Amino acid sequence: MTDVVMPQMGESIVEGTLTKWLKKPGDHVDRDEPLFEISTDKVDTEIPSPAAGTLAEVLVEEGKTVGINTVVGRIDDGAGNGARPAAAKPAAAPPPAAPAKPQAPAAPPRQTQAPVESQAPAPPPREAAPPANEAAEPAESAGPAEPAGSAEPAGPLSPLVRKMARENNIDLGRLKGTGAGGRITKQDVESYLAQQHTAPAQTPAAAPPRTQPAQAPAAYTPAAASSPGKVRIEPMSAMRVKIAEHMVMSKRTSAHVTTVHKVDMTKVAKIRERQKADFQARHGFSLTYLPFVVRATVEALRTFPIVNASIDGNNIVYHNEINIGIAVALENGLIVPVIRNADEKNVLGLQRSIVDLAARARSRQLKPDEVQGGTFSITNFGGFGSIIATPVINQPQVAILGVGAVEKVPVVIDDAIAIRSICYLSLTFDHRLIDGALADQFTAKVKSVLESWSEEVL
Repeated sequence: MTDVVMPQMGESIVEGTLTKWLKKPGDHVDRDEPLFEISTDKVDTEIPSPAAGTLAEVLVEEGKTVGINTVVGRIDDGAGNGARPAAAKPAAAPPPAAPAKPQAPAAPPRQTQAPVESQAPAPPPREAAPPANEAAEPAESAGPAEPAGSAEPAGPLSPLVRKMARENNIDLGRLKGTGAGGRITKQDVESYLAQQHTAPAQTPAAAPPRTQPAQAPAAYTPAAASSPGKVRIEPMSAMRVKIAEHMVMSKRTSAHVTTVHKVDMTKVAKIRERQKADFQARHGFSLTYLPFVVRATVEALRTFPIVNASIDGNNIVYHNEINIGIAVALENGLIVPVIRNADEKNVLGLQRSIVDLAARARSRQLKPDEVQGGTFSITNFGGFGSIIATPVINQPQVAILGVGAVEKVPVVIDDAIAIRSICYLSLTFDHRLIDGALADQFTAKVKSVLESWSEEVL
């Protein structure tokens, strides 16, 4: 038997959602053939089979979120009993059903534990609220198994949701998730807390409004009540939920500051214009501005290695490799595949890597190790016409460079007006480690390399 595990799709990723099995128990699968699909905040992709054989067991059902390295299934490679795949089918079916039905007898211990957590440490207004709630909710609290049972189908909980529930003494059995598959999200917890904070201002007779924890956030309630047919509510995709959590985590982790520099790209623009036709004919893909920016960034990272570092507690981790992550926009999110050893590539090699990674990202063909190990990231929002933006740091890195659109504009040179190709570079950096002066020196180095470009492309 060969174990099939949930892969790690990035340094900061601790879990993934198995969105779809591409094979069923008993089906034959070849090595490296797509076996299942996963979704994280960094990647939404197919995972290949680690071995050839028969899919004997499915241990994690579709829609479930599990930690990295969790065994999600097993493949019979033929070394074991040939009857095992058949026996594995019934074994794979009970796990989804078993938690729901055996939950009833197991519910009392959980039910008795949840109220203890919500009553003992809770502040006075919250102690008074549960009895009123229970009295006003005979249908929802009719049986002991109802709250306990409702906490399980909500799906796996993120560490952030668990932390918020623990800090605010929330019984998660009272919440109904609006996330994918009914998963409880951070927004559900915040909505519930907002309702709790407004409840004490009401009289005890006003307890019934608290019987609606499953309602949409208060901000949507008036609109839904006055014009119910003018809104559409749908859950976020698993990938979007992960991206949201990762972005909020990054803003809470790093002290974000952004500096913007104007760069004269005229020399690069002229080289590109002169050689782009031959480049396309020789290599089969276009020559863009991005590989020039990556090449200049590599030179700046060599000069200022602390920008290529990361933080571990009170320690600075200096990376010996320069691995550049390139943000790629997808239909339903964003992914940052990594160009490894970018300092060893010229403009041609960088352009080839960018085209290859972007194409495979959009066709869900990236491998797990191609979205991790990045030491610095670049996002090219100029491709969508944006001139300036303030990107969010891709944790655990300490900086990210944003590239705006290259535009021809009139500028003053030696007291004369000239037309130049100009773009803006936005460097967002972690002020815990990088000071403004260093950030400006780094960006100025990138600017200098681009403005004085002399390296041959072909």
